[in-house]
Amino acid sequence: MNRRTTTIRSLALLASVSLVLTACGSDSDGDATPSATGAATTGASGESLLLGTLLPVTGSLSQLGPPEIAGVDLAVKEINEAGGVLGADVEVSHKDSSDAENTQVATQSVTELISEGASAIIGAASSQVTLNVIDDVVGSETVMISPANTSATLSGYSDFFFRTAPPDTVQGDVLGNLILSDAAANLSILVFNEDYGTGLRDVVKGVVEEAGGTVSYGNPGEEFDPTEQNFSSIVGSALSSSPDAVAIIAFTTQTPLIVQELVNQGFDMSKVYFVDGNLQNFGDEFDPGTLEGAQGTLPGAFPSDEFRDRLLEVNPDLNDFSYAAESYDAAMLASLAAVRGGATDGATIQANMAAVSGAEGGTECTGFAECAELLEGDEEINYQAVSGVGPFNAANDPSAANIGIYKFDGENNNSFQRGEFGEIG
Repeated sequence: MNRRTTTIRSLALLASVSLVLTACGSDSDGDATPSATGAATTGASGESLLLGTLLPVTGSLSQLGPPEIAGVDLAVKEINEAGGVLGADVEVSHKDSSDAENTQVATQSVTELISEGASAIIGAASSQVTLNVIDDVVGSETVMISPANTSATLSGYSDFFFRTAPPDTVQGDVLGNLILSDAAANLSILVFNEDYGTGLRDVVKGVVEEAGGTVSYGNPGEEFDPTEQNFSSIVGSALSSSPDAVAIIAFTTQTPLIVQELVNQGFDMSKVYFVDGNLQNFGDEFDPGTLEGAQGTLPGAFPSDEFRDRLLEVNPDLNDFSYAAESYDAAMLASLAAVRGGATDGATIQANMAAVSGAEGGTECTGFAECAELLEGDEEINYQAVSGVGPFNAANDPSAANIGIYKFDGENNNSFQRGEFGEIG
């Protein structure tokens, strides 16, 4: 199935729901006025909620596409099994974001999603892709919810932009302290010249230097081009100061080339650190034992066996679950915001996102059915995110989040070791 063009439609159901809503009425004048404080019983738009996704099917982050898409599909499945949003099934339209080197793909996808009438777009995975298209999205009063953007530049960017992944101030702090805890005082950072890379680098560098350590390579002006293919001299420069550790802040396009060059130049690979943009199971891409002992960080709580089983029901081929929970939460929050506001347009969803996340307090609830029932009873809710993030703060970032620490084995695959919890100012 081509996930780039898949759209779940239910026109017959929409027509019947519209008739029911017309017969029942909502306001005395028949208008369906969006509300930032009312519950679903105060009026419904009569239109199905269309969620769009802008997630990587192709490009340097394509390994994140399947789990993120599965997270959205699972949420939509459970929402519709519970009766849908305001009496109608939620629809979803999946589009490809590709990556920052293929900007036309995301631009075209956004144009299509807006023309289709998506009220909320879940994505992108790459912070740079989001920065390339966000003005078009929020300018149309379409809500944008990223399940994976971590660039600090996006904090408070727009009232219509939210994210269910924490900014890099949290991951960078955890990664920097992990490196320090492993007795590394001299760090080299191999970082690409992209907003995500330089922002995360700056946080790690600050943590290491504040503790008295040194970043001997990877400082401003020492980034590599994202299209770089030959890392011999770059790795040589990074290793010239005999670092205790090397952090690779890049995507999966560049990382295998960097790893192979580090091996060629004799670096101890157990002293290498990965980040969310390149943390994956490499398996037989390298000789057995190549990455044994290397570590990495990934925002989000490690998904439970039960949640992973549910994801496998919508995509049995999943072997990576990165950002699936954050994508699931994004779809849930957008849908609950529509229920709380009594309408499915972007402005109504935007006005109610913070409230359903628990920013205003409310009764803790899990899953759509339980939370929607509370909203329909005019109660405020505090949606308990599967990803473990806290309610949205004033910048529309999660107010708290988990960062997972992973370690590679002799087969070059990583496994969850522990989680670090951090609050976001």
